[in-house]
Amino acid sequence: MEEDRFFAMTTSYRKVFWSAGFGWMFDAMDVGLLSFILVMLGKEWNLTPSESGWLGTMNMIGMAIGAFLGGTLADRIGRKPVFLYTLALFGLASVGSAAATGFGVMLLLRFVMGLGLGAELPVASTLVNEFAPERRKGRDVVLLESFWAAGWILAAVIAYFVMPVYGWRVAVLIGAFPLLYAFLIRRNIPESPEFVRGAERTSSVADLFTAHRKRTIALWSVWLVISFSYYGMFLWLPSVLVDRGFTVIKSFEYVLFMTLAQLPGYFAAAYLVERWGRKPTLALFLSMTAAAAAAFGSSESQAMILFSGAMLSFFNLGAWGALYAYTPENYPADVRASGAGFAAAFGRVGSIAAPLSVGALIGRGAEYPLIFGIFAALLAAGVCMLLAFGTETKPPA
Repeated sequence: MEEDRFFAMTTSYRKVFWSAGFGWMFDAMDVGLLSFILVMLGKEWNLTPSESGWLGTMNMIGMAIGAFLGGTLADRIGRKPVFLYTLALFGLASVGSAAATGFGVMLLLRFVMGLGLGAELPVASTLVNEFAPERRKGRDVVLLESFWAAGWILAAVIAYFVMPVYGWRVAVLIGAFPLLYAFLIRRNIPESPEFVRGAERTSSVADLFTAHRKRTIALWSVWLVISFSYYGMFLWLPSVLVDRGFTVIKSFEYVLFMTLAQLPGYFAAAYLVERWGRKPTLALFLSMTAAAAAAFGSSESQAMILFSGAMLSFFNLGAWGALYAYTPENYPADVRASGAGFAAAFGRVGSIAAPLSVGALIGRGAEYPLIFGIFAALLAAGVCMLLAFGTETKPPA
């Protein structure tokens, strides 16, 4: 009987992990496609750098609201329904964006897509955290995050092979697979056992800012700087390369190369969070992201651009994996999704500001060493806040 129960839980966990993982992969594919689409939309619709920035920013505004609502709802009605329905919302808006006829329509649809994506991400990581065996919670949540890298790689492949031939609308339709996926997995995801044990709840959302105040300060600080740096750098990466003199096709090729470095970054973080700890791994990867950002901004040669860009991908995405593993472990189960959702929502303030800020700086003629130096300085500040207020959450061996 014990063996049967163990096998049942293992099967349930497999369903949760792979369902969440493939959902993240398709989501990332669509977000990644935006960075490539911006290059084409800028030319097709005669967008200014500021308008291009608004397309990224509107997506982030939706993600901020979605993260707040998704985390709250997941603690009230369950992780499973929030994960499924937000994924469907994201997919529907993605289909609609393929038929967008102008800047205003695309802005609205990117907002709706952000709502779905922002709500789904922290809930999915919470769901995996609550199903994973104690000895591998951190590692498995980081591995879940690695699906994000797979999605970006798919986006880069689609941009390189599909967009030049068939255009951006076909590429966006390919990114709408989350809708089909949501319906296929609807009956296969069990509800979190920790949510089902709802009668044991003793905490409230207010505890995030009282009993867990220091943890919240550390998490919100890191979420803010990592979101600002990631969306500021990666959404603009193809455009930055084109601005530096590379062709559109060549810039897509280089971004594909840089994106491949994300996967080993995740795997390294997955190993270190269990071997070394969540907090030191996150601090290391954030610090190295800051160094890589400064190097990329000042790179002149093709070799240095490629190397520093690859290191930027390796360490930044590894930091994201460590952060997703670290965040839910800071709070008890009854406010875990809310805590993760609120932290992600606050981080989206950075992701909202980043595309607009970069667009404004480029529009005013700012040099790339200055722009990427700002990213490096903010990441360093985030490391300081983490070290000062963060608590290690790795379970004792």
